[in-house]
Amino acid sequence: MIKFEHILLGLFAQRPWSGYDLKKWLTEGGKFFRSNADQSQIYRLLARMEGNGWITHTVDPREKRPDAKVYSMTERGRAELLEWASSPYVPPARFQDPDFLVRFVFGGIVDPVALRTLLDTELAARRDQVARHRGRDRTPRFVDAIPEVDVDRARLLLELSHIRGMSEIDAWITWLEEMRVALDAAKVTTPPVAPPPSP
Repeated sequence: MIKFEHILLGLFAQRPWSGYDLKKWLTEGGKFFRSNADQSQIYRLLARMEGNGWITHTVDPREKRPDAKVYSMTERGRAELLEWASSPYVPPARFQDPDFLVRFVFGGIVDPVALRTLLDTELAARRDQVARHRGRDRTPRFVDAIPEVDVDRARLLLELSHIRGMSEIDAWITWLEEMRVALDAAKVTTPPVAPPPSP
């Protein structure tokens, strides 16, 4: 499971950030990685990360505004980020999980084989999910439902929700396949080498 610290370390790998700039990025471009991160939470986390020796700060004097702390990554932070980035990816039950997305977006810090393995692992997990669950009996069963439950409407809503879920996971699989082709074509990823067949 992705920790907020790893998202921030991935950002610090690219450049120094102030707490204000991190909040702005998380509210705009990063909202799919971490939602509802308030400013005080970010500053508490930055203090903890600095206490761990992962980041350090300098003070940037601002005219007619409060001075800003600008944080940058240390060698210990770099080691922590690389350890997380190279750790095995275990696909969660829910697709489109932030752990995959963060690993994918920050995939420039891992080697090409690891990036391709990440894509292959997620793709295999989602194909397997579809194969195991697509044809299952989805008949909802209502036993002693409360009087307010409109059973026919509840059945319809469950089915419509399922149809939406099917289209979303199918689109996710298509996107993963497209990413694999595009990154291989750009020579960004390297397919893992298959072991030779047994004699």
